[in-house]
Amino acid sequence: MLLTITTTLDQATDLGFLLHKHPDRVLRFEQSFGTAHVFYPDASEHRCTAALLLDVDPIKLVRTRGRGTPDFSLGQYVNDRPYAASSLLASAMANVFRTAMRGRCNARPELPETPIPLEIVLPALPCRGGPEQAARFFAPLGWTVSAVPVPLDPEFGEWGDSRYVTLTLTGAMRLSDALNQLYVLLPVLDDAKHYWLALDEVDKLIRAGEGWLATHPDRGAITRRYLANRRGLVRAALGRLADAEGAPEDALDPVEVEEEPTQATAGAATGTATDSATGAATGAATEAVQAEPEESPVGSLAERRVQAVLQALRDENAHRVIDLGCGSGNLLSRLLQDGFFSEIAGMDVSYRALGLAWRRLRWDPQQRKENDRVRDVFQGALTYADERFSGYEAAVLMEVIEHIDPPRLSAVERVVFGHAAPRAVVVTTPNAEHNVRYEGLAPGTMRHPDHRFEWTRAEFREWAGRVAAAHGYSVRYVSVGDDDPEVGAPTQMGVFTR
Repeated sequence: MLLTITTTLDQATDLGFLLHKHPDRVLRFEQSFGTAHVFYPDASEHRCTAALLLDVDPIKLVRTRGRGTPDFSLGQYVNDRPYAASSLLASAMANVFRTAMRGRCNARPELPETPIPLEIVLPALPCRGGPEQAARFFAPLGWTVSAVPVPLDPEFGEWGDSRYVTLTLTGAMRLSDALNQLYVLLPVLDDAKHYWLALDEVDKLIRAGEGWLATHPDRGAITRRYLANRRGLVRAALGRLADAEGAPEDALDPVEVEEEPTQATAGAATGTATDSATGAATGAATEAVQAEPEESPVGSLAERRVQAVLQALRDENAHRVIDLGCGSGNLLSRLLQDGFFSEIAGMDVSYRALGLAWRRLRWDPQQRKENDRVRDVFQGALTYADERFSGYEAAVLMEVIEHIDPPRLSAVERVVFGHAAPRAVVVTTPNAEHNVRYEGLAPGTMRHPDHRFEWTRAEFREWAGRVAAAHGYSVRYVSVGDDDPEVGAPTQMGVFTR
């Protein structure tokens, strides 16, 4: 099976930096079910094409499944898996392009956040629902979609079309967004997966769907297909998607940890392999996700965190506030509802999340009003000094710092506490010691796959004290959530004042 990614960026071979694969090399990656090859059939200054060729070994694929797996038959050996894009290709992408999917590029740090012209081609994609289904899933994401049916036999046209299409996507998109969309939608269009579903499958969906799935008009159908219509998993995923709209894009609030999995949810992951189509999208009850969700339930950790931040700002008499890492505007909307705050602003690295924030606030960046309390909601990065960060009495980093690579924290410290230097800074982050209280969290793992670290209370205080001393602040600490006498509260907050 084959996937090609083409760009006509000015320096088109920068695609190699984004993919972390050199255009002059042919690379080989062993998979449990075959071998993935990455090469560049075209690599010039003005046009560059990267190809992922997956050579599936049917025998290897069968050996990854036990005899107790359903459909242990000849059908496992004779099928379309070596030739048609499916969850196998999605798995290979996640293995081969893992860093690119996370949007990292140390050599060209500005590139991952820059939309670039892309053309993505999948010559043979199984598409349950036909070309219209492919357009229905990809077009709302900003792609121009061409899905051409593959005939059953070109010499016998009367036989009609197969269930496969040649899919071509064109548009300007961040490469990480494009790869994550493919990762989710390839098995969704195929409506089948080659591996067992477990609880971490919800994590994979939320991580890859971050910034686009929660607002997709067909998010319910996508979620059901991706999770093979497993009701417990689907409910958990849709609930988290609803909360994801109210959390910063690069700082998702891990609801599945805060609200521990029910027995029904946990049991849903033990049972059925899904190598054949499930027909999940037909006859299933619709699980709705609100486009603009209501506030978090009173008493939830997410709501208590917001309340704690608002109270800290009031205690510091901070009327003019900027939310650094505002995501889709959950905290901004709460600031706007409260007449105490006279001027608010938000910044996020994700343009897609900012679109959600603008809609949530009913704010048009092109038509600002002089008397508007929303000063600005804009794209930026915490690691670069920006004049737009300055001029506020307080700055908030709510569940943000744990998503920053530790070597880059010093840059964030200089930008926030040194360059912007507001009178008050409010920082919240998970308390790693409290993780042992979450039954759904394996020992030693973090609350969210995108967390680069999680600090204990002592580690947070060491960091906060050092930063405060270096930049002329004092700091007080606030526990957020139920304060466990042994491991502390789930969230820790530092309130820095000059």
